[in-house]
Amino acid sequence: MEMLIIFLVALFGFLLMGVPVAFCLGLAALVMMGIQNFGHEMLVQKMVGGIDSFPLLAVPFFMLAGEIMNTGGIAKRIINLSKALVGHITGGLGLVNIVASMFFGGISGSSVADTAAIGGLLIPSMKEEGYDADFSAAVTASSATMGIVIPPSIPMILFGLISGVSVVRMFLGGIIPGILIGFSLLMLTFIISKKRKYPKGDGFSVMAVFRALKESIWAVFLPVIIIGGIISGYFTPTEAAVVAVVYALVVSLLIYREMTLKDLPKILIDTGKTTGIVMIVAGAAMVVAWLLTIVRIPQTIATTILGISESPLVVLIIINLFLLLVGSVMDLTPALLILGPVLLPVATAVGIDPVFFGVMMVINLGIGLVTPPVGTILYIACGIAKVSLEQITKAMLPFLATQVAVLLLIILFPQLVLWIPGLMR
Repeated sequence: MEMLIIFLVALFGFLLMGVPVAFCLGLAALVMMGIQNFGHEMLVQKMVGGIDSFPLLAVPFFMLAGEIMNTGGIAKRIINLSKALVGHITGGLGLVNIVASMFFGGISGSSVADTAAIGGLLIPSMKEEGYDADFSAAVTASSATMGIVIPPSIPMILFGLISGVSVVRMFLGGIIPGILIGFSLLMLTFIISKKRKYPKGDGFSVMAVFRALKESIWAVFLPVIIIGGIISGYFTPTEAAVVAVVYALVVSLLIYREMTLKDLPKILIDTGKTTGIVMIVAGAAMVVAWLLTIVRIPQTIATTILGISESPLVVLIIINLFLLLVGSVMDLTPALLILGPVLLPVATAVGIDPVFFGVMMVINLGIGLVTPPVGTILYIACGIAKVSLEQITKAMLPFLATQVAVLLLIILFPQLVLWIPGLMR
């Protein structure tokens, strides 16, 4: 347990000094390696070995697909279809924001890409139509967390990599929870919009839906290809990511023609920057996870938790409270990569299904993306809406409460996660 304390002190010490989180993890690992008398060359070996993985290739390809969709007009058409479906209801643009995120999350697998694409298009429009800026940002940020729950999901790929759990089964396990989160946020947004008398769009028209669907059919067909191909076994999640890139390129360049070859260098550079950050964090987190395993931290934590209770429900509640706390001070990727191998043995020791645990962990840490002070998505939404962190935090409270309520529902009824993967067996 001493090594865990040393790691946490080193990690948060470097964070307080303003060191980027990827380098904080690497430096904290160096401190631990020095105490354990490991050669520093082990840091590089374990970092490279940790990210030398075929499944991990899906991460940059899904990120690239998201960038292409944002530039090539696919995101815009998804929003137009969402407007035709729910724009006529009170708080229409807020509802459109959530429905569009459900569609977009089923393509990009990234909450950050979802926030940037949907928020960049909808937050200015919401403000123009009389929606409060902090509410617009809160709706965008909270709905973007579905991007990592509705398949495909980059964090689920990462969890599968470190745990050996089937990524395909995790994807399937995320379908019902993702839809539950989406409908819960839709209900909350409608209630708040009704109370604040936010505007609604033109009346519902079946013809308008058909026109929007006709224009967006190529965009809507993409998640069908990705999920259908994975479930049917035609391709792996990594191959699905490559298919998504090729499909998005063809649609954006040849069908919608809103993107040209001149746009590709910027798209590739932006994707490369984001991928570089994720890979450095992943590599450093792999080293930390290896070191914690070497000094038997997972076994120590398992003994401590199981000493409190061996009831699966009690163990899940303890773990989730811990993860909610961690998610508020650490970004999702390092938290998932470090704590996944530590906490999974505790869960399996009391009979909790690894697929359920992985999906639950992704949902929990996804809430951390919209929890101050570290919530990555919060800062993106703040920048687009031009509001302060204090303003969006206050507006986020009902949305956070709703997401925590859905998380609790999933904990109480694990079959919400396991039913579809069970069918596919």
